[in-house]
Amino acid sequence: MTVGTSSAPGAQDAGSPPAASRPPGDPAGLGIDPDHLPDGLVVADEQGHVICFNAAAERITAVRARDALGQRLEKALPLEDLEGRRWWQLTDPYGGLAIRVGQPERNLLLPGGREVLVSARYVRTRPTGPLRRLVVTLRDTEARRRTERSHAELIATVAHELRSPLTSVKGFTATLLAKWERFTDDQKRLMLETVDADADRVTRLIAELLDISRIDSGRLEVRRQPVDIGAAVGRHIQAYVAAGQPADRFLLRVQQPLPDLWADPDKIDQVLSNLLENAVRHGEGTVTIDVTATASPREDEDTGTSVIVSDEGPGIPEESMNRVFTRFWRGSKRGGTGLGLYIVKGIVEAHGGTITVGRAPGAGAEFRFTLPVSAPAYLA
Repeated sequence: MTVGTSSAPGAQDAGSPPAASRPPGDPAGLGIDPDHLPDGLVVADEQGHVICFNAAAERITAVRARDALGQRLEKALPLEDLEGRRWWQLTDPYGGLAIRVGQPERNLLLPGGREVLVSARYVRTRPTGPLRRLVVTLRDTEARRRTERSHAELIATVAHELRSPLTSVKGFTATLLAKWERFTDDQKRLMLETVDADADRVTRLIAELLDISRIDSGRLEVRRQPVDIGAAVGRHIQAYVAAGQPADRFLLRVQQPLPDLWADPDKIDQVLSNLLENAVRHGEGTVTIDVTATASPREDEDTGTSVIVSDEGPGIPEESMNRVFTRFWRGSKRGGTGLGLYIVKGIVEAHGGTITVGRAPGAGAEFRFTLPVSAPAYLA
């Protein structure tokens, strides 16, 4: 536990337990070890001497706690803003306005130019009174960099996926406009059908992007209505058969009776569409869909509805199981944006449900999602 002791200047107040037995910021005596905190914690006393420098602060700053304890804060934790100004001189926590309560989180630089996110809290014995403690938290910027890389990857993927259909649409429309009379009706129809299919592809991608935005921001709306999920699966199977898939490739088993399910029918269709497309495109053999009553994923409900989609293909490698529902995961290199299963997980969880992936009895992939019935209170 890297907390200052009475040997550090200002580390112990008269009549108070030693800092080593009562971590700074722990007046209730909960015994919280600063080294257990995920973020860096640096605490300075009323004279500006460091009395706490936890393990995360050591890791982030590459400064040893024993070298920092007892030092002046500006020496133990020299920080500069992005314009090269010394941060503690600029903010002057001990000599500035007494009405200030802290500093919001911002990007600052450690010696050597390493970025770190820093926020500060000014602890006073009374409002506008002298500073008793200066509590500084430090966070590594690596998590933010990962988020920025994820956003950049999303933009690059979207740009790549949009370029191909838009190039096709532009090429065919420009050709038709310039040479309309030279083409037969069959040739015109073929080009227009291609343009229509590519326009659908662009529309679908934009819809996926909107879904991702809503999922990431927690704004995905669920408009619940009664849903016959067995019938919904049947419609998707009929569409595949109409598109040329053999009818005997699909096996639908619906356990009766099923509890009444209240869910967003459009979003449940989206979930079923993605899972069935995944099984048809990446799997082999029979695609089996089991719809059963099961225990609800919610503690306040007894029953739920479970849907299992499995195939007889090679399945998903064990090492990839944890990445299936992340952005850009692809089961193979055969097309797709890699966003579908990420959206599926977001939709299921927005309904209060759960989704898992595993290996089917026939060695293929098996996706199982469970939804609470979510009946309105007036039906209870």
